This record gives sequence, structure tokens and C-alpha cells, in this order.
Amino acid sequence: NMASNTEAGKETGEAGSEAGKTTSTGTGGFDENTKKTVQKIPLLKTRAGPRDGEKWNERLKEEYQALIQYVKINKENDNDWFRIKSNKTGTRWEGKCWYYHENLKYEFDLCFDMPVTYPATAPEIRIPELDGKTVKMYHGGKICLTVHFNPLWSKNVPRFGVAHALALGLGPWLAAEVPDLVSRGVVVAT
Repeated sequence: NMASNTEAGKETGEAGSEAGKTTSTGTGGFDENTKKTVQKIPLLKTRAGPRDGEKWNERLKEEYQALIQYVKINKENDNDWFRIKSNKTGTRWEGKCWYYHENLKYEFDLCFDMPVTYPATAPEIRIPELDGKTVKMYHGGKICLTVHFNPLWSKNVPRFGVAHALALGLGPWLAAEVPDLVSRGVVVAT
């Protein structure tokens, strides 16, 4: 029974992009705040996926430790912007993410399943309620990541985990897409 809840709450102006960082592995294409934040998220060590039994349990412990640290970093920077939890086996993750734009909060449900090939393959984060509302999204509400994300993820297997996917994937996506969705009247504040 590992603690599988993490909380993060308020995202300010550029906050979405603050959700990303790496180590000496280079974060080309990401803004400075994102890079600084990602460099503080612990790197993972265990190369294990959902079908790897005990090794997967060890990987999940590392995932939770990295998420807890990421939430702590966000809270210290007044940048809490998500809440997430996994099922007992760590194969399905659900939660909420939010973004503040012009002092209004926009909140969305998020979810993803761990790919069988994880951590070699990053999870595909979904925001189902926005499916079809932006071109930066694939069928089923899967967010379309920047061209910089997948090469960076590949270079950092198995060191990157869920926290890194949120920081380098979802955070920048929200920062880029929410203002556009708001300006087109597609989403309303919560």
C-alpha cells in the first residue's frame, strides 16, 4: 500500500512551462523555468514496466518518490497545477490538472495507461473532455507533445518517469493550448 496520491494546485501565467526539467541530458526546446524545474526532479533507476512483477513495484516506488518531490518543488514555487493517483497496480493513472489564464482557473480531468513497453515508451497523457477541440491532440484526447519531447524521453530511459512526463509534456501543452482554447471560447473557467 504505497501512497499513490500527489497534489499540486495553482498554475500561474507561465506555470505550464515551468513543469519541465532534466539533468545533464539537455532540454533543448523547453523554456528556462521548465529546464530548472526538471533538473530538480529525481531521476529513476529501475528499468521495469507493468509486466515485470517485483521490479515494477520497485519502479513504482521510485515514481511516487519523484512525484512527491515534483509536487514539493511546485508548491515551493507557488506553482501547484495537478493532482494524480494510480490504481493499485500502477497501470492506470487519473487525476486533474489546472491552468490559470488571466486570473481564471481552467480545470481538466487527465488520465493515462502505462504502456507495456514503459519506460522505453512514454505514457500518452489524455484530457478526454478536450478531444476534438484543438489540433494539438490525437484521437481520444491524447495530447500532442512538442517535437522535443520524444527524443528527450528516449535519451533518458529509464531515468524519466511520470513526473517528467507531466513536467515536459502536459505542463508545456497546457501553457500553449489553454490560452488559445479560451480565446476561441472552447473552454470556460471553473
